[in-house]
Amino acid sequence: MKLTIDDVRSRFIKHFDGETGSVYASPGRINLIGEHTDYNNGFVFPGAVEQGMIAEIKPNGTRNVRAYSIDLKDYVEFNLDDEQGPKATWARYIFGVCREMMALGVPVEGFNTAFAGDVPLGAGMSSSAALESTYAFALNDLWGDNKIEKMELARVGQRTEHKYVGCNCGIMDQFASVHGKKGSLMRLDCRSGEFEYFPWNPKGYQLILVNSCVKHELAGSPYNERRLQCEHVAEVIAQKHPEVKSLRDANYDMLEEVKAEITADEYKRARYVIGEVVRVLNVCDALQKDDYETVGQMMYETHYGLSKEYEVSCEELDFLNEIAKEEGVTGSRIMGGGFGGCTINLVADELVDNFKKVVVEKFEAKYGKKPIVIDVVIGDGSRKLC
Repeated sequence: MKLTIDDVRSRFIKHFDGETGSVYASPGRINLIGEHTDYNNGFVFPGAVEQGMIAEIKPNGTRNVRAYSIDLKDYVEFNLDDEQGPKATWARYIFGVCREMMALGVPVEGFNTAFAGDVPLGAGMSSSAALESTYAFALNDLWGDNKIEKMELARVGQRTEHKYVGCNCGIMDQFASVHGKKGSLMRLDCRSGEFEYFPWNPKGYQLILVNSCVKHELAGSPYNERRLQCEHVAEVIAQKHPEVKSLRDANYDMLEEVKAEITADEYKRARYVIGEVVRVLNVCDALQKDDYETVGQMMYETHYGLSKEYEVSCEELDFLNEIAKEEGVTGSRIMGGGFGGCTINLVADELVDNFKKVVVEKFEAKYGKKPIVIDVVIGDGSRKLC
């Protein structure tokens, strides 16, 4: 069921003395192709979705933020001038955005807020970026006179992840949430920040997400570990090729030159990233020609790379990918950071109904639980609703 303003407002009124404030929203995102390339300064190809976060916010005349998570039924209060901030992870996203906006010179004051989301948690659709983007956009509107540009709002969310949550993510998720445009995907150059909208209205095809509802908990941070591995390979290559600043600049020949100087895991990680940078550009070219078969082929290649080279897949996601192949789906791959979550599938119209039926039946038969099938509708980015 789609989240509405009334869903959030009713809870805000209940928790904050019957008053109402301003309501803001930001979307989650899908990424057609270009996974784990953003922190390697490569290209990504995301789009905003209709699902997202909605927050109501009203200044309260103090230096305290009083925040209520409707979904978690949890309340946290923190002071804007407290450098430590709250302990609850969800509240640290809001705290980090406040602190980063203040660092940009936005005179943020205390406020009451309640928020909720309909982005499936753990599905790789970036609910955290939607939360960060909602508050960055809102604080810019309420106290910043909208002087902070959209790309900087995205960076506020990224810095929040780095400094307050401990995830060294790239810029893609926040960028897509802030800049989304209904009916368009976006190709972002993660080095320069330049981007281009690509109309997305595929004739004869639909994008379908299949949420495995699986999230494997792993010791340590495999995300941060892979980033360090990629950076190390780039440094080794740069000793022979000074023009290489990140893996985005490297090619397979350069990687082979240094194979003996890096670990087997580092070699595999770099091989995946170098290939993925090229695949994003190939998909953009194919879309200009309405060549969806090539788009689908690239998606399958990406899944193979994420599974066997970057090693961020899991048994359940590989199984969903195999079902897609068996059912003649044009393209399918893991979407998001991996270790669980969704596959994104490019499905010909005539196969959609049967694919949805078969994927649920086969997955439930094997794992004893039903995956959630989500139709993708490309929507708008951060905005004020009322």
